[in-house]
Amino acid sequence: MKRRGWATALGFLLMAGAAHAQTYPTRPVTMIVTAAAGGVTDVVARAVGAKLSEIWGQPVIIENKGGAGHLIGVQMVARAKPDGYTLLAAEGGAFVLNPTLYSREKLGYGPNELTPISGLVRVPQAIVAKNDLPAANIKVLIALARQKPGQLTYGTAAIASAPHMNMLKLSNLTGVKLQAVHYRGAAPALNDVMAGHIDLMSISISLAAPPAQAHRLKILGIGSLKRMTQLPDVPTVAESVPGYDGLTWFGLAATGGTPPDIIRKIDADLQRVVSDPAFQKRFMAPQMFDSMVTSPEQFQQYVDAETKNWAKIIQDEHLVIE
Repeated sequence: MKRRGWATALGFLLMAGAAHAQTYPTRPVTMIVTAAAGGVTDVVARAVGAKLSEIWGQPVIIENKGGAGHLIGVQMVARAKPDGYTLLAAEGGAFVLNPTLYSREKLGYGPNELTPISGLVRVPQAIVAKNDLPAANIKVLIALARQKPGQLTYGTAAIASAPHMNMLKLSNLTGVKLQAVHYRGAAPALNDVMAGHIDLMSISISLAAPPAQAHRLKILGIGSLKRMTQLPDVPTVAESVPGYDGLTWFGLAATGGTPPDIIRKIDADLQRVVSDPAFQKRFMAPQMFDSMVTSPEQFQQYVDAETKNWAKIIQDEHLVIE
């Protein structure tokens, strides 16, 4: 009798969870963005959030909680009630770099306190150079860097930012030594490349293409695994450095313990948004974004693999954040 009572109770719980997912959301959803307003993370979150709001019939409120290498925003979501009403939109580093770069105490959350939902979008990064750098492609750049170890400079958007890590990856795969110059954001670093104050930078192709077309800098290679249809004459970095990929990507997560049915509903609705031809034409294509929307399980596998790959590079390059 007792066993039947437990089974009955479990059945009611499962039915309640399914019913909850079917009605979710019944009130506004908050999406925490781990970057300042106007950045790519923010732009992606607002575009996706607006479309989810239309599907759900509930507001999706964007809250920008940047700073501390994404930690502030991630900690807020990790400590929220696990009901699907607080979501996290963050750059890939929040998912795959921070667990290696920071101690458990500094992170402020454990591995089970976030539940990955799906990737959002990814955009290849381009390695760009100032116009008077005597290198027209990646192969010549590597030869030049070997002639001048530690003398060529590159800008970042902060320590452990995507522009920093993708240049570290290039160094790691080629054995060349480059000198990082850390900025508070990608824009000032890009301005200094165009002004000739620093030599190089890795930056999203959507930001690199306009100044390249205006002849204010040159693109040496793109971090995608194959040439882009929008820029068919620009080679990939991998054509000179096999295995190199340089991407910026963004993902969506919820608080750990959020009911699986709610996670799957969010993912299914996200897939509706990103697969919509109008959304692709008006938002994705102009910014050269590729969809990263997958199942929660596939996204978790991707995060696990990327975490392992970056942990090796972080260890090899002795990268430490105090």
